[in-house]
Amino acid sequence: MVMLQSAGEDRIPLSIEVRLGVFFVFLFLVAIILDPKPVILPPAEEVAFPLSSKEIIRGDTSKMNVIFTFDGGSKDISSRKILKVLEKNNMKTTFFLTGDFVLTYPEVVREMKNAGHEIYNHTENHPYLTQATDREILLELDGMDRALRGTIDQSSKPYFRPPYGDRNDRVLKIAYGAGYQSVGWTVDALDWQESEGRTVDEVRSIILNSLAPGNIYLLHLGDSISGDLLEELINETEKRGYKIVSLKQGL
Repeated sequence: MVMLQSAGEDRIPLSIEVRLGVFFVFLFLVAIILDPKPVILPPAEEVAFPLSSKEIIRGDTSKMNVIFTFDGGSKDISSRKILKVLEKNNMKTTFFLTGDFVLTYPEVVREMKNAGHEIYNHTENHPYLTQATDREILLELDGMDRALRGTIDQSSKPYFRPPYGDRNDRVLKIAYGAGYQSVGWTVDALDWQESEGRTVDEVRSIILNSLAPGNIYLLHLGDSISGDLLEELINETEKRGYKIVSLKQGL
């Protein structure tokens, strides 16, 4: 029988239950002292650029900046020409890529990262999101993010662009809950209509005739117009007093 000795008192026997209780209390206290709960911070990109449930369609209008963004869906025609022009002009820009694009053209994506360009989420397979279920929307965002992480070890957060601009309050709410803010555009350059007869001259006019502080322009990697026109667009835009910047630079 285990006994406790107290000064000036007789020994008092302790039951097995009491001894076990004391032992477990002791272990609990030790666990609290030696294993405190860790402090978990959100990713640095989300701290520096806090999310909002409101869609972005224009940047900071107080500065003479315009934002060129390039979407990469399933085809790549102009990316390397665009990257060369951007490097020549010491310019950073923003790409919204699908998971299909990332997995099909991994070397291009690595070039984008190494050059310091921004890469964000354009879903995995470029669907109409308003026709997708809640779960399918989450899978589309996660699929692209996993493809990008596996290719360049980088997250696609915190921004995404709905394919075709197809979104509603439900899509935006689900994306926001998953850590993404929607980015639309101020002006669609319509370069994606090249196969329908859209010309370089028409795209040039759309962009240069609409220049305004904070405008976000939508261009694409799957046509030749964007690559053929970019050098001229940069030169003419700067002549008119504007600077072309990336999304984060222009917000």
